[in-house]
Amino acid sequence: MGKSSTGMKQEIVSTAVMALVVLLAFNAWLWLQQASMIFFPLRSLDATPSRWGMAYEEVTLRTADDIALHGWYLPAADSDRVLLFFHGNAGNISHRGDSLAIFHRLGLNVLIIDYRGYGRSEGRPSEEGLQRDAQAAWRFLREVKGFAAERIVLFGRSLGGAVAARLATEVKPAALILESTFSSARDVAAEHYPLLSKLILLRYSFDTASRVKEIDCPLLVVHSQDDEIIPFHLGQRIYTAANEPKQLLRLRGGHNLGFIQSQPQYERGIGEFLSRHVPGELAAKK
Repeated sequence: MGKSSTGMKQEIVSTAVMALVVLLAFNAWLWLQQASMIFFPLRSLDATPSRWGMAYEEVTLRTADDIALHGWYLPAADSDRVLLFFHGNAGNISHRGDSLAIFHRLGLNVLIIDYRGYGRSEGRPSEEGLQRDAQAAWRFLREVKGFAAERIVLFGRSLGGAVAARLATEVKPAALILESTFSSARDVAAEHYPLLSKLILLRYSFDTASRVKEIDCPLLVVHSQDDEIIPFHLGQRIYTAANEPKQLLRLRGGHNLGFIQSQPQYERGIGEFLSRHVPGELAAKK
């Protein structure tokens, strides 16, 4: 004899409940794994700016939640402009020599920090933690180095762009540069895991596209049309959401090397943006 309608309903309900339990268990496991899927810190420093021919100061910052952060301050003679550099999700500050050299040639003082859990910085990375790190770096430039807010340029690459954009909603920088940055964590998940992204709860938002709607400082969005990790249209989404004044600088090459493969247009484009929107003169090139 076939199953009764009541028996079939019970079986369907049991199957649905089991599927829900499995989905919840999977979400719980993935929730715990997400930090290791997003942050890829390295502890050992492979180089210092002296190896790259640049003078620097070792810097230790203290965050609002009492985490000690390590960073470098690279001075530029006769310049009162400073760039606050937030790097991507992998490695540490010792892997940013090519970028530091470019900003040095542009005549900018630079402060670059390692987020908590990266390099010699204490703690473990998290979305809120990185924001406290950014706030500590801003306070250092304002209170210790004495820079006026209108002389500070925020720069973020990839994940660092999300950090820089959020900081720009809390302070009044001279300008904001977002390079190879994603519109949100949800958008990146949808690109790489279209089905899975619809089933899981994300632990982090990093919603840059929403943040830029709150920003009124000059914005430069820099992105490569060849970016294989953060597709170009996610950078365009940030640009479209942003307020004026804004500018889009298109690169060529991959996610990690586009800024090198797009030289000299990359360096010239950033220099022209700074000359247009950051008041005063930059230090002369050495």
